[in-house]
Amino acid sequence: MYHQWRADFPILDRKVHNHTLVYLDNAATSQMPRQVIESIAKHHMQDHANIHRGIHQLSEISTKKVEDARELIAQFVGCREGSIIFTAGTTDAINIVAAGYREMLTKQDAIMVTQLEHHSNYVPWQQACFRSGAEFLVCPAKDGELDLDYMEEMLKTRQVRLVAVAHVTNLTGTVNPIKEIVALAHRYKAKVLIDGAQGILHQGIDVHDLDCEYYCFSGHKMLGPTGIGVLYGKTECLNNLKKVRFGGGMVDLVTEKETTWGPIPHCFEAGTPNITGAIGLAEAVRYINEHDFLAIRNWEEELLAYTVERLEKIEGVRIFGHPKIRAGAVSFEIEGVHPYDLASMIDKMGIAVRSGNLCAQPALASLGADKAVRISPAFYNTKQDIDSALEAMQRVIKVLLQYKV
Repeated sequence: MYHQWRADFPILDRKVHNHTLVYLDNAATSQMPRQVIESIAKHHMQDHANIHRGIHQLSEISTKKVEDARELIAQFVGCREGSIIFTAGTTDAINIVAAGYREMLTKQDAIMVTQLEHHSNYVPWQQACFRSGAEFLVCPAKDGELDLDYMEEMLKTRQVRLVAVAHVTNLTGTVNPIKEIVALAHRYKAKVLIDGAQGILHQGIDVHDLDCEYYCFSGHKMLGPTGIGVLYGKTECLNNLKKVRFGGGMVDLVTEKETTWGPIPHCFEAGTPNITGAIGLAEAVRYINEHDFLAIRNWEEELLAYTVERLEKIEGVRIFGHPKIRAGAVSFEIEGVHPYDLASMIDKMGIAVRSGNLCAQPALASLGADKAVRISPAFYNTKQDIDSALEAMQRVIKVLLQYKV
């Protein structure tokens, strides 16, 4: 079945350093199917215009496409109550909420993140606390699993306003027990924001079932274009969230003495949005909807398990974290080999992986490391891709260790 999927992704046919591309950096950015690319190009060629600002035909067509995209995405994530706000990505969505909270936090309040977070779901909350005087709490992790006993103790003893947690972590691939965390937070009157950047494509999302207050994700990690993301929020929470961005499109009335806001979601979408981004993201959702999501998920799980199994057989490899459930990615280090050296050398063989701190320095620190190599397959990858990558790695490791002083 993956052969049919691969045929939809034209970039997989290209050569890199005279080798066929083996793309295993999907946790950073997934590739776009031809249908998404064509939908963006078609809009630019036929209907390109600004939205919500004109009564001419192109503006009306563009507006309808964006609002249809909003409705389709709402259905995709199970949004039955609440709103879908278009953002520039997950980072932008989290910053909108964190900046809004910063305006409301007091020195008696606390925000809790976890040690496994991407910097994008760590730093905005840290800075909101630093600037407001609120307490910044970090739930520790051990071997890729969160300490929920610590989380509950902090919820009991502190005035935690919000818990910010990843659905799936970008370093260890840990699938966090989100429903359990949401229920725990709600027991102590705390709200929950979920960073769904890594979860949106691999897990299948129903925000109504999760019962979280906020859910954020990016288009470029779910077969869509860059520069577009989504913030889902419950209506009551969005009504109470302070506005932190101002301009055209988000206002109702502007006078010298006052400004009143437009309705949700538009009051959070100041300025001209990424119109083609929304159109491309909607096409990505259609693509996913038209395929067997369970088959996609099962194949990704099989690929990831195969990757872990093969990595464990390579001498000197240390896999980061052993979570009960892993999705999307596996990260590791190799004794005596710098991650940058390994990644740059296998790139010469056409193999794309991620290396460095992976925007997860606290998570790496919890594992006693500061850098990693990450392999993150997608459903359009094959076991041959994994074999090619790991065989190339083994050749490079042999060379690097041979000349190591």
